[in-house]
Amino acid sequence: MPYHNLKALIKAIRACKTLADERALIQKESASIRTSFKEEDSFARHNNIAKLLYIHMLGYPAHFGQIECLKLVASPRFSDKRLGYLGIMLLLDENQEVLTLVTNSLKNDMNHSNMYAVGLALCTFANISSEEMSRDLANEIEKLLGSSNTYIRKKAALCALRVVKKVPDLIDHFISKAKNLLTDRNHGVLLASCTLVTEMCQADQACLEEFRNAVPLLVRHLKSLVTTGYSPEHDVSGITDPFLQVKVLRLLRLLGKGDERASETMNDILAQVATNTDSTKNVGNSILYETVLTVLEIEADSGLRVMAINILGKFLSNRDNNIRYVALNTLNKVVSMDTNAVQRHRNIILDCLRDGDISIRRRALELSYALINESNVRILTRELLAFLEVADNEFKLGMTTQICLAAERFAPNKRWHIDTVLRVLRLAGNYVREEILSAFIRLVSHTPELQAYTASKLYTALQSDISQESLTLAAVWIMGEYSEILLEGGIVDEEQPRTATDTEMIDLLVTVLDSPYANYLIRQFVLTAITKMSSRSTASSTQQERIQALLQTYSTSPELEIQQRAVEFVSLLIQGEVRSGVLERMPPPELKATVIGIVAENKPVGSTSSSKDADLLGDEIAPGVNGQPAVVQNSQDLLAEIFGGSSPTTSQPSASPPQATQKSSVNDILGLFDSPVPSAAVQSQPSYSSPPLQQTSMFSPPQPQSPPQVTPVATVSRPASYAAYDKNELKVTLTPQVSAAKPGVVNILARFQVSGVNPATGINFQAAVPKTQQLQMLPMSNTTVNPGATETQQMRVLAPVGSNVRLRLRISYSLAGKPVQDQVDFAGFPPGLTNGVPS
Repeated sequence: MPYHNLKALIKAIRACKTLADERALIQKESASIRTSFKEEDSFARHNNIAKLLYIHMLGYPAHFGQIECLKLVASPRFSDKRLGYLGIMLLLDENQEVLTLVTNSLKNDMNHSNMYAVGLALCTFANISSEEMSRDLANEIEKLLGSSNTYIRKKAALCALRVVKKVPDLIDHFISKAKNLLTDRNHGVLLASCTLVTEMCQADQACLEEFRNAVPLLVRHLKSLVTTGYSPEHDVSGITDPFLQVKVLRLLRLLGKGDERASETMNDILAQVATNTDSTKNVGNSILYETVLTVLEIEADSGLRVMAINILGKFLSNRDNNIRYVALNTLNKVVSMDTNAVQRHRNIILDCLRDGDISIRRRALELSYALINESNVRILTRELLAFLEVADNEFKLGMTTQICLAAERFAPNKRWHIDTVLRVLRLAGNYVREEILSAFIRLVSHTPELQAYTASKLYTALQSDISQESLTLAAVWIMGEYSEILLEGGIVDEEQPRTATDTEMIDLLVTVLDSPYANYLIRQFVLTAITKMSSRSTASSTQQERIQALLQTYSTSPELEIQQRAVEFVSLLIQGEVRSGVLERMPPPELKATVIGIVAENKPVGSTSSSKDADLLGDEIAPGVNGQPAVVQNSQDLLAEIFGGSSPTTSQPSASPPQATQKSSVNDILGLFDSPVPSAAVQSQPSYSSPPLQQTSMFSPPQPQSPPQVTPVATVSRPASYAAYDKNELKVTLTPQVSAAKPGVVNILARFQVSGVNPATGINFQAAVPKTQQLQMLPMSNTTVNPGATETQQMRVLAPVGSNVRLRLRISYSLAGKPVQDQVDFAGFPPGLTNGVPS
């Protein structure tokens, strides 16, 4: 028996004791409603649609009522229209074919004499309009924007917003009407018009110039909102219409960006909003936050920017975690604009490191990294080291990297640099990257005046703690290389100097070797260290025999690499004439700047530029610490040798540092043969955004990045361009640039153009060069190439002087929804490019 109205149906559904009972009742009632629809009972249609919409809200199928909703819309009764439009909004979307039948009903009701019927049609249009419907009814919407009724104007503005989103080509139809709407005094209309104009400016940059003339008008609106007294109709916690204030501020931010005249017009009112808004309530804080974003985005006065950053600093002392998080997040984005203004709030930022909320600690940590410079490196490093002692394990890997990189970049002297890294090794040696450990070893090797001090520090640190892996590796390596310094000079950095004997040192190394913390890599280091100690003249014969016996025990080790090393070392010790030459002290390795100065959230170490920065696209190759060029290691040479000598070296912007890529490549190859892979620290590696240029594999897709700033290069440009690829409506041309002052360096600008009417989307452009050359690339300016537009990508080839530049290009993209992938070899550049002047 069907239920005569919605109330009875709801009562029956609530009386069901099980889900099966409810399902059976819904199915029975749905069948009854379908039968009623066939009978064309106009009086029952209203009740049936109401019941059907309730069934739809419970999650049961109700699509069979779509046509009946259209019949209700055609009814002259307002209650039927209201329910019919509600059904259309719930049961239809823009992809339904039935939607074409709704267009005529909407057009009729938009011209209805009852403003509420017009409002129903506009509300429905704004919710379900498709691109086709937007084109059909755009003229009706434009006409209603000029209505004398504020209720209709407000809804028409929201419908125009839908049209602009669906069909950006129709923006021109609404520009003049949108300007008129901005002069409206009704808050609802003004709110809708600000939203419409904001969307239009974001969709079409040409609209910015059209609406910049409205900046004084918007300033007057904002001023009236700020200075108006209590208005019960618009008051929210003592603030007049904060929603409208936020919308106006966002529109001002858009119009003032990059325009000094517009920015100057709004400077005074922004300062007034910043000083007069109550910050004790969340409503006021929301307005202050939008004001800060606007000030930082436009061409504001320096004093206004400082005021904005001070507001963010005030947010940091708020009790609300959300407000503190927002402040830290915003400061992270603006720290590069005015570092000195942010530095004033350094103490509050450091206090956030002790916050109970892990998200706040993380953001405060990123901001602390960005604040480090030459003047405060000691203070901030001390605070970061204090936090490292109590930090969660997930923070330690990034923290150790950042602290060591900051020390490398801003260290006041080498003694402080070494002390800082030693402290890091003691506190979090299990969370130190292999690159940081290598950089520390290089530093010690190039600082002979501090080798005794460093060896003494590491020796005493290892005696007290052998559980920190990187500390153990560093100490073992230093003891193997500089054991005679310890034996001759003793422990130099203690109040009561004491001597160190070879027996104590070997006992310590044996303890490390037998400890549960010793892994595959530590055992290799220890065996090498004790073998080197046996070759030093200071080692006694008793200890040399002990070392030889120890190596003999490992000559039968089940670990192949350990066994091989032990056997080789025993043979070396027997052959005295070559032992001293093979086991002599290692020459100092080449110094180079560490190239992983980026943390997981794209925050660079330090807030000021330094001469030590590596900029591979600058005038020079990245300088090392000692002034020599830093060599970018080719991580694919090993792959090229394994898979064939003709395999090219590939280069593409990637999301991991070259060191990590190289290690991963070797590990993957060793994994094919089930070989154990040595690891300095078995820790999960966070994802890293690459520095400006990286060497990576052609087999990994590029990560989207914002292009870094490129230092101009003084070059002699060749006007000639060479077509490297011209297929499937996409053309790629290469323009080389050379300089006589830099032979062997060829800068290449790749230009991408589309010859058809369809844009090429998702372009992935990869390049490779022979093993004798190196390739560095920046990301594309845009991975989508529209017809008539030209996108670019910069490359640099480092090749032996006199050699020819050859490229293997791989490109993949989508054209009209069809994926395209192609590979070509290009050798079309003229000879002599690498000589500096092409012939």
